[in-house]
Amino acid sequence: MSVEIPDKLYFKIGEVSKLASVAPHVLRFWEGEFNEIQPKRANSNQRLYRRDDVKVILQIKSLLHEQGYTISGARKYLSEQKKVRETLQAVTDSTYLKTIKKELLAVKDMLQEKS
Repeated sequence: MSVEIPDKLYFKIGEVSKLASVAPHVLRFWEGEFNEIQPKRANSNQRLYRRDDVKVILQIKSLLHEQGYTISGARKYLSEQKKVRETLQAVTDSTYLKTIKKELLAVKDMLQEKS
């Protein structure tokens, strides 16, 4: 199931409900069950979902409705997936920093040779 998310900054609960094909009360329930869904509140106290929230909601719907996960199983899956992303990011950052350090040391050596 591939849903095209419109190019917008914020989505109202009705829009997200239509995109995910679930009722608004389901979205409100999922907010309480999954920490990954954190909509902002407008001055009128209306929920405003970001694009990342919508992606998570679509993933949760897939886990629960298509793949047969329970709520706690889906919560655990998302938590493990977050840990994997954080680990990959840390490795990427570490490699990136090592590359920068190596390049800076090379620049330092070139500057020392010129003096």
